[in-house]
Amino acid sequence: QVQLVESGGGLVQAGGSLRLSCATSGSIFSINTMGWYRQAPGKERELVADIIIRGGRTNYADSVKGRFTISRDNAKNTWYLQMISLKPEDTAVYYCNVVIGGRQVWGQGTLVTVSS
Repeated sequence: QVQLVESGGGLVQAGGSLRLSCATSGSIFSINTMGWYRQAPGKERELVADIIIRGGRTNYADSVKGRFTISRDNAKNTWYLQMISLKPEDTAVYYCNVVIGGRQVWGQGTLVTVSS
């Protein structure tokens, strides 16, 4: 069983930066893919960025390319989403997600609010 706990959300002005963290515990060695998703009010949840563990290939939504970076600290079993040049349209609840053998596990989400 894998558990995910996000942190790092908050209120920031447009143009600012935030770093989200996703602490993982449990059977982390079986994780295939790790990703960050977001859901804005009235919108569907969308993929922001993900990384395939084997090979390390990353994938970003067009709307965040060049501004967001997904990374991990193996020693801390923690994943990060570094966000710079934030825009009001980045306002959403951000969720970390892992895929294990086709099964998805979600964190509880952390709110990011970008003011104009």
